[in-house]
Amino acid sequence: MADTPSGESCTSPLELFNSIAAQGERVRSLKAGNAPKDEIDSAVKMLLSLKMSYKAAMGEDYKADCPPGNPTAGSNSDADATKASEDFVDPWTVRTSSAKGIDYDKLIVQFGSSKIDKELINRIEKATGQRPHRFLRRGIFFSHRDMNQVLDAYENKKPFYLYTGRGPSSEAMHLGHLVPFIFTKWLQDVFNVPLVIQMSDDEKYLWKDLTLEQAYSYTVENAKDIIACGFDINKTFIFSDLEFMGQSPGFYKNVVKIQKHVTFNQVKGIFGFTDSDCIGKISFPAVQAAPSFSNSFPKIFRDRTDIQCLIPCAIDQDPYFRMTRDVAPRIGHPKPALLHSTFFPALQGAQTKMSASDPNSSIFLTDTAKQIKSKVNKHAFSGGRDTVEEHRQFGGNCEVDVSFMYLTFFLEDDDRLEQIRKDYTSGAMLTGELKKTLIDVLQPLIAEHQARRKAVTEETVKEFMTPRQLSFHFQCFCFDT
Repeated sequence: MADTPSGESCTSPLELFNSIAAQGERVRSLKAGNAPKDEIDSAVKMLLSLKMSYKAAMGEDYKADCPPGNPTAGSNSDADATKASEDFVDPWTVRTSSAKGIDYDKLIVQFGSSKIDKELINRIEKATGQRPHRFLRRGIFFSHRDMNQVLDAYENKKPFYLYTGRGPSSEAMHLGHLVPFIFTKWLQDVFNVPLVIQMSDDEKYLWKDLTLEQAYSYTVENAKDIIACGFDINKTFIFSDLEFMGQSPGFYKNVVKIQKHVTFNQVKGIFGFTDSDCIGKISFPAVQAAPSFSNSFPKIFRDRTDIQCLIPCAIDQDPYFRMTRDVAPRIGHPKPALLHSTFFPALQGAQTKMSASDPNSSIFLTDTAKQIKSKVNKHAFSGGRDTVEEHRQFGGNCEVDVSFMYLTFFLEDDDRLEQIRKDYTSGAMLTGELKKTLIDVLQPLIAEHQARRKAVTEETVKEFMTPRQLSFHFQCFCFDT
């Protein structure tokens, strides 16, 4: 049976839409190149089959200018409009009307990823010999693509590497920004693998009102916070897009290959770009995709193209990597695997992410103990009752209480967290007591981070950001001649 153009079953309408667009491009390319008739006929047959699958899934014909989720002008589908107003996730916007936050089970179905279940967590524990991180135990990292494939490789002593990143839009990072780095640090430790961290300062220059100099200065400042998470300098390479692109022909060649295999129609469908967006935005997804391929880093992996990449990230970044996975086999690379996290809620509630532009929506890594206490007490959305009497009688709601949500991220002790949940739900613990518990957890956490960051010098940053050979346990597999 013939594979789809992406090489994987299309489990979501958007993946089907993108596969049709890619197959259409392939048909046009074959015709333009005067390919053999049987090859063209086979490609056309595949295209028609994909369009039939799309119609069966969506109940309407494929339209190149109307990606799923973007209803045509004049559409009167109230149900679709209501659904779109409730949950919306893309790389720049996260929105839901529910105080509980995004429905992640629905998002898994929408994005066509796989749930991280108990079986997978047990397999990670068995492979590493380490207790699973609290982010895995508590479902904070909840979805994946091809993690079993990564574990297969690891168990057979085949190499893989980690890739994550940061878009440096401001000098100060907040607590939510730490989540992927805390987890990536754990992955690096337990698997003993190399890590590349992309600082997409070019992206922030294109999207924000920043100069190139500001964007790069934010890269350096954010890199200090990332380094303060405790990454091993011998296994970690941090790079600025603005700086590294000109230093690595291998990286730029992969960017160009990706650009050639993704059409304007596809990026419009995936990212919602319009005709008024600058061409830099339209071409940027290829830059975020390129670190997924090992030969983008010749100092680390030489010319190896077969080393798989594992990307821990928030699920709003998944559209970039769905595109990357579609392109990968067509340019001779393995598809990157992914681990997706939930969103870290704003203090005001789980309807949206924290914002670096709103100081009261976030606990920043630069905040003092006094500021942390004030922000939690004044702004953290409460699941408590209107009066003490009602709260004692009916209890609080942990599912919407931001202080409890934050504790699920940062309180290590599972038994204590469960006791807090029981006490708050029963009414034995009041909102003020819950907030004080959170403050007592966050104040030393932030203070310790600030102390580690203070020890990070400009020279240390330069060392992490210098292209170089890294040290890791499967090095012999990479450099056998």
